[in-house]
Amino acid sequence: MNLDTYLVAFEAIGVLAFALSGIIEAARKNFDLVGVVMVGAIAAFGGGTLRDVLLDRRPFFWVEQEYWVWILIAAGLALPFFFRARHIEFTERAMLIPDAFGLGIFAAGGTHIALQVGQSPLIAVLMGVITAVVGGVLRDVLVNEVPRAFHDHQPYAVVAFLGGWLVVLLSYLRTPEYVDVLVAAIAVVVIRLLAVKFRWELTRWRLL
Repeated sequence: MNLDTYLVAFEAIGVLAFALSGIIEAARKNFDLVGVVMVGAIAAFGGGTLRDVLLDRRPFFWVEQEYWVWILIAAGLALPFFFRARHIEFTERAMLIPDAFGLGIFAAGGTHIALQVGQSPLIAVLMGVITAVVGGVLRDVLVNEVPRAFHDHQPYAVVAFLGGWLVVLLSYLRTPEYVDVLVAAIAVVVIRLLAVKFRWELTRWRLL
């Protein structure tokens, strides 16, 4: 497997993870099938699309790989029935697990893509954060929730930011590019899941 194929497959896992988080969240709010598919699609494609706009990359990643759109539509239609058949509850925790995987994969992958097109380390890391965070923010807005990235005080964008810098560091150490992305993604996923499990919180900003 060459690097390009590896990165496409890696990003596809992130797309499916964020799509699943959107599908679960929309199902929790009792959306109809169209709403479930739309929320899943926006969660999956929102961050990457904004990244591509800012980096002037064409075609957009989901336009170039159209088959993932069809897979997403199929998943949005089938998963709610699968969950009900298996008596799986649409709980917030069920949504947070795929969300953490999407966060890690998109933070690392977005940073790597920005480095590939010649962006500075800081801009590349910010592109990784945008890729990782925007889809989840749009998902929460669509289901009429204050975005968790802003109000639950648990590390989210901060974790993506740190994961992006890990990609930059590994690139300076001349490790293979697929190792950069994989190690950073795993680190982000693990830290985010630990933050959820142990309820780690950032210091709350208050007016004096």
